[in-house]
Amino acid sequence: MNVLHMDAAEERVTVLFLSFVSGKWRKIITPIAAIAVISAFLFFPKGQADDNTFVMSEQNPFPELIEEKIEEEIVSSIQIAPAPIVVDVKGAVRHPGVYSMQDGDRLIDAINAAGGYLPNADSRMLNHAMKLADEFVVYVPIIGEEVLDISFTPLSGASAPQDDGKVNINTADEKELMTIPGVGPSKAAAIVQYRTDHGDFKSPESLMEVSGIGQKTFEKLESQITVN
Repeated sequence: MNVLHMDAAEERVTVLFLSFVSGKWRKIITPIAAIAVISAFLFFPKGQADDNTFVMSEQNPFPELIEEKIEEEIVSSIQIAPAPIVVDVKGAVRHPGVYSMQDGDRLIDAINAAGGYLPNADSRMLNHAMKLADEFVVYVPIIGEEVLDISFTPLSGASAPQDDGKVNINTADEKELMTIPGVGPSKAAAIVQYRTDHGDFKSPESLMEVSGIGQKTFEKLESQITVN
């Protein structure tokens, strides 16, 4: 009986001790927690925390990379304007005249700038895909008209003419042949092709064997060419 009484007494003492300790710690922890919360509000205001967060979000850890990317985008967005050129459109077009074009434009663009062809225009020999150049001349004949050449572009500074001012049609290349007034890209190419197929011209008159060069055309060219 004494043993049972002692066990019950010890159990009550233990419960009372734990209750006392738990209550004591609750009284100590509660004020500490309250002080911590108040300190957080006093020393770290909400506005300051927001500002710090905003500043950090605005910072860029790699400013050089961003600046380089921006510069590349600016350079790629800049388009170099084509160089202006001036061409002279003559013959069977609605509005013959001198027109300002852009480098890279084609012959058809010059024709359109001049209002297009007249109903009696003969455009069969025109290369509409040919790129224009500054000082380019385009002549559009009427049907049945024989012309020196439909289109040509003068070449400044060419070295083809000899001392007497004549061009050797046996040695001149296409650019040199086009220094002859009235000989454009198509006729120059035909002359070079003839030499390739048949050899040198035996005389100036043999130039009439080239396709597209007839008697009247030769008479206009005769004083400007030589085979020697």
